[in-house]
Amino acid sequence: MGTVSGTALTVLANIGSSDILKTAILAAIGAVVSFSVSVGCKWLVKKLKR
Repeated sequence: MGTVSGTALTVLANIGSSDILKTAILAAIGAVVSFSVSVGCKWLVKKLKR
């Protein structure tokens, strides 16, 4: 926990606010795409098992 916190604080200190916003947006897009692919794969497996 201490190492992760220290690393996060160092990264935040060296990154500008616009980079943090861009990273947050890209992370959100990545999470949505990952979730969509997971749901699609689950649906496809159900469809193929029938």
